[in-house]
Amino acid sequence: MIDAATHNELLTALQWYVDHGVTDVLLNDAIDRTIVIEPAILPSVISSHVMDAAQKAKVAMDAHIFLGKSDAYDEAVRLAKSVDTLGDLQKIIAKFDGVALKKTATNMVFAGGNSNAKIMLIGDAPMAEDDRLGQVFSGVEGQLLDKMLGCIGLGRNYKDMDRAVYMSNMLNWRPPGNRSPSLAEIEVSLPFIEKHIQLAKPKILIFCGSATAKALLGRSESISRLRKSWHDYMPQTSELCTKDSVSIPAIVIHSMPALIKTPSQKKAAWADMLMLQEKL
Repeated sequence: MIDAATHNELLTALQWYVDHGVTDVLLNDAIDRTIVIEPAILPSVISSHVMDAAQKAKVAMDAHIFLGKSDAYDEAVRLAKSVDTLGDLQKIIAKFDGVALKKTATNMVFAGGNSNAKIMLIGDAPMAEDDRLGQVFSGVEGQLLDKMLGCIGLGRNYKDMDRAVYMSNMLNWRPPGNRSPSLAEIEVSLPFIEKHIQLAKPKILIFCGSATAKALLGRSESISRLRKSWHDYMPQTSELCTKDSVSIPAIVIHSMPALIKTPSQKKAAWADMLMLQEKL
């Protein structure tokens, strides 16, 4: 039996690892990866009267892990529904403590460009320079993005609303080491970015990155399959859907870090820009 003091010390140590992006652990015993593990079965496909208490508990746990629901998610939804302006949204995100990334990031990164623009671009998460300055797409990734948009006559600093681009990220806090956002971080951040979209009211959306595209489109395909075509975006957060909700045309492009690491993908990125230009 572990005493209370040791228990608290272990919890504190575990929280430290989580706050610094360590979400996987190594077990003392080896795991046989050749064993076929049956996928988790959600409650919607099982009749409750044929399950005993242990089965019900396991299914509930599997569903919770799969859906990523939590008190933090419920609070994020409640807060997102409570605001009516972008300024208020920025304030509640800054105060929200449901994302552990807030503890390791330097600055919150909310948005950039003209919020009245007809085009809104959403990336996955802030990068190192964004985190340092508190500005969206401010480093070498931002420079590449500005060049790409500029080639088809678009930019974040344009006053013409038909050419201006409003920019934000799905996550407002930088993950340590620029790692990819975790499923739990995406789940909690989703209500805020979807409310952001509702308040900005863009006519066209650009999803810049795999995590963003999958989360906001509710899809699981790779980015290579999601790009090359237009999608109809609708809020994935059911609590934010209303009878007035309308679909918004959305295009998927590679993230800027991916293009920097893999220059061969720039040809595909140029094709995406041309497709966007044709749509405009």
